[in-house]
Amino acid sequence: MKNHKGEMLLLLASVIWGSAYIFQKVGMDYVGPFTFGFCRFCLGALALVPVVWLFDRRRQRLEGPAETAGAAETGAGTGARTPRPGAAALTDRTLLVGSLLCGLTQFAAGSLQQIGLIYTTAGKAGFITSMHIVIVPVLMIFLRRRVGFITWIGVALAVFGMYLLCITEGFRLHLGDGLVFGCAVVYALQILLIDYYAVRTDPIRLAALQFLIAGILSGICMLLFEHVVLAAILACAVPILYTGLLEVAAAYTLEIFGQQTTAPSVTAIILSLESVFAVICGALFLGEQLSSREIIGCVLMMSAFLIAQIGGGNREKTD
Repeated sequence: MKNHKGEMLLLLASVIWGSAYIFQKVGMDYVGPFTFGFCRFCLGALALVPVVWLFDRRRQRLEGPAETAGAAETGAGTGARTPRPGAAALTDRTLLVGSLLCGLTQFAAGSLQQIGLIYTTAGKAGFITSMHIVIVPVLMIFLRRRVGFITWIGVALAVFGMYLLCITEGFRLHLGDGLVFGCAVVYALQILLIDYYAVRTDPIRLAALQFLIAGILSGICMLLFEHVVLAAILACAVPILYTGLLEVAAAYTLEIFGQQTTAPSVTAIILSLESVFAVICGALFLGEQLSSREIIGCVLMMSAFLIAQIGGGNREKTD
């Protein structure tokens, strides 16, 4: 029987991201997007420092230093698609390159989305951002990676479900729509990057370093383009703490661990459920009403998730 641990970790990440939508929305009332990104990404990286230490101690107790080092060397030499049990040093080239690329894509996607929201509606932005569930399988075709037919059915269901859930007005392409579509493309690239690096280096260090890089880049833009007010940051403490500790440190780390055993196309479908949980949280905590159209959209997207488990749970292989 196939192990669904990876899919469950990704589903939990989607729940956290969906709930974080409320705090992100509130946070924009106090600070700019780059300031918010700087605070949450740096906080997320800092929160993972003790986690890295605890995982290293646990690994040493279970395996011993010599066995750990040998296993890591074997994984690096064969290019196996199973997680390396050894902790990668901070000088490890694979770790550094992977962290840099994942951090760059995380910063770029988040920035494009935040700027695009200035020029487009939240409903359209939610739909366009989640289009990464189509972009990922398309990119995989160019990378000569197999995508199962049942997975494509799940993708189609999820796209239609997102349309019913998010689009409530005429759909016309404007500047903001183009920027958010760029965000969806970058998110798709990040999913493929994590798919590659999560099984080739230490996942906790990969998560912490990518958050640090995204935070540094956000900080540079914050100083260049925004007026930083300490009082506003302190007033935004609750949204920053929630998104930094849960949305960034917890959810993105769950994504990296989940992708170790989950196909990229299935990952995209599961992560697209963020929009479903955002709507549910809005109804539960903000008193927003769900229309029959939105309920059907949620049902279709959950059906896409279940279909993906049938046809695409195993990691796709390179032809």
